[in-house]
Amino acid sequence: MAIPVSIEKLLNENIVEWARIEFKEGWNPDSTLKTISAFANDIDNWGGGYIVIGVKEENGKILKPITGLNEESVDHIQKEILKYCKYLKPNYVPQSEPVYYEGKMVLLIWCPGGYERPYQCPKRPTSKNSEKAYYIRKLSSTIEATDLDVKELIALTHNIPFDDRVNIKSELTDLKYPIIRNYLETVNSNLLNTLEHKRLEDLAKDLRIADGPKEYFKPLNVGLLFFNDNPEIFFPYSRIELVNIPDPTGQGMEERIFTGPIDQQLRDVLSYLKNNVIAEKIFKLNGQAEAIRVKNYSYEALEEFISNAIYHKSYQLYEPITIRIEKEQIEITSIPGPDRSISDRDISNYNMRTRRYRNRRIGDFLKELHLVEGRNTGIPTAIKSIKGNGSPMPKLLTDKERTFFSVIMPIHESFKQNGNMNIQEKKGRRTKNEIKVLILEVLEEKDLSATSIYRKLGYSGNLSKTFRKCIEELVLDSKIKYLEENINASNNLLTKIK
Repeated sequence: MAIPVSIEKLLNENIVEWARIEFKEGWNPDSTLKTISAFANDIDNWGGGYIVIGVKEENGKILKPITGLNEESVDHIQKEILKYCKYLKPNYVPQSEPVYYEGKMVLLIWCPGGYERPYQCPKRPTSKNSEKAYYIRKLSSTIEATDLDVKELIALTHNIPFDDRVNIKSELTDLKYPIIRNYLETVNSNLLNTLEHKRLEDLAKDLRIADGPKEYFKPLNVGLLFFNDNPEIFFPYSRIELVNIPDPTGQGMEERIFTGPIDQQLRDVLSYLKNNVIAEKIFKLNGQAEAIRVKNYSYEALEEFISNAIYHKSYQLYEPITIRIEKEQIEITSIPGPDRSISDRDISNYNMRTRRYRNRRIGDFLKELHLVEGRNTGIPTAIKSIKGNGSPMPKLLTDKERTFFSVIMPIHESFKQNGNMNIQEKKGRRTKNEIKVLILEVLEEKDLSATSIYRKLGYSGNLSKTFRKCIEELVLDSKIKYLEENINASNNLLTKIK
């Protein structure tokens, strides 16, 4: 089984929280086995974690140049991992893969949350008949579990998150190969290297989107939500319903339903909002060269709130996510509400930090696709963007029973009827020049494929003729270029010419 995320994406692109990565300069069976068992116990439902052997860190930062491992020792270390993991009870074996990082060989170990938790580990793995204990992760440390922690671990034994459960009503063929391939291309997964020789069953095992014995190998719920073209077959109303009511009388009302894989729903609804709802006003002030730009709604905040709705909604409850766009506000509602560990005061103060996650695997996939921020960072990111735009603060609503969660975003004051209208206003489709500027801005950050740029600009579906023309003209003008000669290759990257 291959590890689905590359070492570069893991360490450079922040797709996994730093607390879920442990660095070790060299091979140490005692500390490594305890960390493996702690990730497997996954007390906070974070989805386990990763160990990188051959890299030293200090105060949360990788020390460079990295030391790496002697290539001849890697095979020995992998055999040692198999040997010592036999001492874990019940049995648990992580996935390991030798990889190169910055020219040095390191060993990447993937420890997903185990299905048979809790796991016990010898206190001294290298000593025979060592006493066993439970280990867990607290922030970025591996510690021995307290009696209270052990009780919590045992309580979690039969509490597998819904997105990580086998769906007995489905078949392996319900996982659609083209959608899986598109996902692997989007995240630039190492699995692409062996994709042509893999059966669907092997691919599902690698991605951990199916489970069960050979004769009853079934998709997991998370696999159907991301890799089936119609998840509503298995999860009724797993969709986004949007209604746009520009006039209180209902005149000109528009209704949209966004269906398909949940990540595609998110992209499609954000594309609709960007192209049909978001507007910008430009204020030119006397004595000031730079104009002030404000939007009716912070797009970044909408992105965070809708992403969080998809991440945290219960797919066991047959209710859609709803978005209601009125003349002076947007309301986003999902079912159910926040965990009861979050107090009403925390909600009113926008300080919603939860410890346990309803959909740990959904979060992992969305984060790998760069569709959500790190855990507990979505609302702070949204609030920062709203303040930066000068918009009124949003209202966060729920009831005593926490049966729903609504976010109401008021429109910016300058877009109200009595707002200052002595300005230039911009709304609607982008011009070719605007698209070209945005393409160049995106490529300032890193090299990307044309499809990835298209998605970053908020578009969905196949590349439009206008977008393709913009790419062609930028190439002809020597502003950008393809890194490979075959410009039609799906994974060919574009780079900005300096």
